[in-house]
Amino acid sequence: MRNREALDVVIKAYDVRGVVGQDIDEAFVRDVGAAFADLLRGEGETTVAIGHDMRPSSPALADAFAEGVTSQGLDVVQLGLCATDQLYFAAGTFNCAGAMFTASHNPAQYNGIKLCRKGATPVGEATGLADIKDKMVEGIAPADVTPGTVSHRDILGDYADFLNDLVDLKSSRPLVVAVDAANGMGGHTVPAVFEALPFDVRPLYFELDGTFPNHEANPLDPKNLVDLQKFVVEQGADIGLAFDGDADRCFVVDEKGDPVSPSAICALVAERYLAKFPGATIIHNLITSKTVPELVAEHGGKAVRTRVGHSFIKAQMAEHSAAFGGEHSAHYYFQEFWNADSGMLAALHVLAALGQTEQSLSELMAQYSRYQASGEINSTVADQAASQKSILDEMADDIESVDELDGVTVELKGTDAWFNVRASNTEPLLRLNVEAKTQKEVDGIVERVLGIIRA
Repeated sequence: MRNREALDVVIKAYDVRGVVGQDIDEAFVRDVGAAFADLLRGEGETTVAIGHDMRPSSPALADAFAEGVTSQGLDVVQLGLCATDQLYFAAGTFNCAGAMFTASHNPAQYNGIKLCRKGATPVGEATGLADIKDKMVEGIAPADVTPGTVSHRDILGDYADFLNDLVDLKSSRPLVVAVDAANGMGGHTVPAVFEALPFDVRPLYFELDGTFPNHEANPLDPKNLVDLQKFVVEQGADIGLAFDGDADRCFVVDEKGDPVSPSAICALVAERYLAKFPGATIIHNLITSKTVPELVAEHGGKAVRTRVGHSFIKAQMAEHSAAFGGEHSAHYYFQEFWNADSGMLAALHVLAALGQTEQSLSELMAQYSRYQASGEINSTVADQAASQKSILDEMADDIESVDELDGVTVELKGTDAWFNVRASNTEPLLRLNVEAKTQKEVDGIVERVLGIIRA
């Protein structure tokens, strides 16, 4: 039996995550494994694939989790080192549940578990994590079953072949591709995926090291892109790719060393899928640039707007049988990949588009960058709801429309400008995103809204 308040700190809305030795240890994850297996056994499932990243704590935690799973009579397939999208590949290919040990972009002292059901269907608070928490509070009774077995399987080559079958790069012009793996799992997957492709890969920080000796494996933070930006220019590369720690997200840098907006990448990949699947549905979250739904409509597709967060995107992908989905955080989702996200597959699509033109990447991406954006700006507030109401009250005369799909999204009168303010689920923060035609407009709106939030 475990304390519910302590579990609430670690078992979050989308995954399990905490500080190793403080929030998470082998005994804890053994119980999570047993609770997950007990839940799955009740649904008729028999097998769980387990993968782990390069963090020093990951192998032992994965083994302990396997002990919990097998104690409830389910079998385990140990994948060893793998990226998160490699684990999703296993769950889709083997049609089994999965558990990935990673804390993604978090610092070295953290670890966690991303869970999925067969076919890479995500397990979130409403789809299993709350049940797992309840079982751990109640205590998991020993199962009167024969313990499950543990087998080991290397799927890296199969994963690489699968992705290369989805995107034809054999006819691409030769490209120099700089890749910053941030000492994360991109250093494991990139060599396998790119081995047979017509690219000159220039590696940066490919050594697997979960202490992250060079910089954090979080390319969403601009300071963690600086090394790649310099490296691209130094190497004369055509493109730069930056992966996060578990390599499920990919950020792009152009030949000048300038970051490419994830919204622009979303628009480019959406266009490719609409050419392949005319009239398809494309999912985008509500802080993605207006360029995305505009381009989808121009190419005869249907754009569906959703809340921020992978569980919402994946649910909408399934509900609408969407071909592709994108978030401004550089998570990209593919129907051909069990509606799961894959930074590597997104990277291959960008390379395919670049490899089919004589344009530079900056020239190619210009058509997908119609607006200027602020990026996400966080403010600590005492009362999130009161702050949002103050914004609406004080700006009422300039507001064209408001929707509350996720926080408040405000369209401003007489302009193409909009902004979204939404509350963090885990911290006392409000997150602001602004988009407008010009940077001057963006800066003005940011100044005005922050003046209200931080008053």
